[in-house]
Amino acid sequence: MLKTLLSAHRVCLPGILGASSTNIQQTRNTFVLKRRWPPGNHKKNEPPKKFRPKHFVYDLIEDTETKKRSDIEVVLTTFVEGVGQKGDVVSVKPRWAHNNLLLPGLAVYKTEKNIEMYKKDADAIEEVEHSSPYAQRTINMIHTLVLPIIMNKDHPWVIEKWHIRASLRKAGYYATDESITLPETPIEGPDLSLENKQFDVQIKINGLETATLKCRVHHWSTDPVGRLPYVPEYWKTPMDPLFPRE
Repeated sequence: MLKTLLSAHRVCLPGILGASSTNIQQTRNTFVLKRRWPPGNHKKNEPPKKFRPKHFVYDLIEDTETKKRSDIEVVLTTFVEGVGQKGDVVSVKPRWAHNNLLLPGLAVYKTEKNIEMYKKDADAIEEVEHSSPYAQRTINMIHTLVLPIIMNKDHPWVIEKWHIRASLRKAGYYATDESITLPETPIEGPDLSLENKQFDVQIKINGLETATLKCRVHHWSTDPVGRLPYVPEYWKTPMDPLFPRE
């Protein structure tokens, strides 16, 4: 069905040719309709009955303009963060694929020729830059994180890997002891001179990428009288490095 859109008349200025113009633009749309009251079949060898007004009442079944479009498959021509590696066939939303993958040249439509052109060559030795599509995104999130390491104010301690792992779990990150690399110099306490001091920890992601995690020491006591005053938004306060080289 064709739907005609008529624009408003444009009136010329006085003194100029006083004529109006009409801009007509057609768009092709499809509407699936169903009669609310079917007229029924007419008898054999008799003329069909005339339609009554109620027979022209329709219910809308489907409008193709508002119908959800299915995802399309594209072949990546390079690594795309959060999507995939070069040669991967991914299924994404049509509009997002057009604006973010096809127009920038990061992907092409899925065809046999394109799959063959961008397929991964198992024989060629190629350096792998990313272990997964989400590795770089994880690195960026870790770089912006300031992780508090809560240590006891009343009993001696030495920061170990499980302290970092537990603090990461509280922040919503999961890491293993093998992926955590502590500074070479041990950090021991309690020592109030270390309060809010920052040190760096290296986090290995999927055994390939490395991210630097900023950590700050905070002392905590189970005795309310001996607790240090609460510092709101401590990550915005100026910090001193725990080790001068950092």
